[in-house]
Amino acid sequence: MRYARRFVAGTLTAGALALSLTGCGNSVDPIERLGRKTAQDVGTPSASPSASASASAGASARAGTPADEAYRKWGLTAPVQYAPKPANKPQLPKATPGKAAVVDRIPVAPTEKVVFLTFDDGAEKDPEFLKMAADLKLPISMFLTDNVASSDYGHFEKLRDNGSASTINNHTLTHPNLRTLPFAAQKKEICGQQDRLEKRFGKRPTLFRPPFGNYNDETLRAASECGISSVVLWRASMQINNFQYAEGSALKPGDIILAHFRGPSELKGATEIQMTTRMLQRIQEQGYRIGRLEDYV
Repeated sequence: MRYARRFVAGTLTAGALALSLTGCGNSVDPIERLGRKTAQDVGTPSASPSASASASAGASARAGTPADEAYRKWGLTAPVQYAPKPANKPQLPKATPGKAAVVDRIPVAPTEKVVFLTFDDGAEKDPEFLKMAADLKLPISMFLTDNVASSDYGHFEKLRDNGSASTINNHTLTHPNLRTLPFAAQKKEICGQQDRLEKRFGKRPTLFRPPFGNYNDETLRAASECGISSVVLWRASMQINNFQYAEGSALKPGDIILAHFRGPSELKGATEIQMTTRMLQRIQEQGYRIGRLEDYV
């Protein structure tokens, strides 16, 4: 319980901290802000198809150190460490009736050094990244935008089905700033992508990320009506070489990390592989393990 209370208290200041993060020299996208209350317009804070066999295999692979040394192939000096599925899910903030809950950090114990990988949009479809993610068994929560990802949804299906128990989630049809749209238009963006993902992948997502982290009460209501249980934000954003933090200068237990499916044209010449390698190196340098987000929410 005390961790849950700390979580809620922490999220109340995230927006103020995030406002100073308007992008730095190597920022990928300066309008992607960090933190729960980044750009919301809410009067009061919210209280706050992959086969099962594949999911089981991925969980098993992540529970310990990989038997092979694939990590060397991808520029790492040590195996990636994975957190096992918790016996019980942490107590997350309760959603207001009729609205989806908002989560930007998982309330774990201060000594539980676990973080979570999320990748957004879907513009880049690098076949080498598929090999990397499969070799390392990276549990990635994908938040896909239809108008950029749908040109090759098969790419993300392969990523989902590589044995890592990665998942496909909702990031709207066209990536608008939802706060600028009326309720009906927001619902169309969210429910429309729910429908397309269900038709293509056989499962209706329960997690949603608003573009740019921008949302309001209408977003939470629309998301709930579309079958979303949690609106997922983030506390650390991977740029090209380093993290950008919502607070402080280091990862914190339970941080949700934002990255993007992006290529050299958006990463100043760096590849998706290079960006991901640097992200994993930073996680290892700070002594963190990687958890599967859906095991905790």
